[in-house]
Amino acid sequence: MIYTDLNNLERYLGMGKHLDTAIHYIKEHSLNDLKKGRNEVDGDFAFINCFEYETLPEEKTAFEAHEKYADIHMVISGEEKMGVSDMSLMTVTAKDEETDSIECHGPVEHYMDLTPGKVLIVFPEDAHKVKIMKDQISQVRKAVGKVLVTE
Repeated sequence: MIYTDLNNLERYLGMGKHLDTAIHYIKEHSLNDLKKGRNEVDGDFAFINCFEYETLPEEKTAFEAHEKYADIHMVISGEEKMGVSDMSLMTVTAKDEETDSIECHGPVEHYMDLTPGKVLIVFPEDAHKVKIMKDQISQVRKAVGKVLVTE
């Protein structure tokens, strides 16, 4: 897991070629210009999904994880809290290899606040809960970079 400021994202260049591709794209393009849905960067190696939603009370959220992709979470507007835990603490309840989606449950080890300008990168070992409201329900516009880390 990496929690940083968007201005510091270039410090993580060199960790993987697809991550480098995504970082360069993020630094060279405005997140505000992303269309809702999938935005192409480099085919299935790196792309960015853009979502709009309302945050929820934590008890209405669930953990997810991925085996093949790292996620780069960036709030464009609004604010949310995310919970992150090591997969070793999770109990897997469902898995879909086609969509690289794992549903799981367990304790939250760390909470991160995501506001515009903050970045949270989670890797396959990081289960993560998204859409958690901070102090009150918030309308969120969010970009999630998907970066292939295992081929």
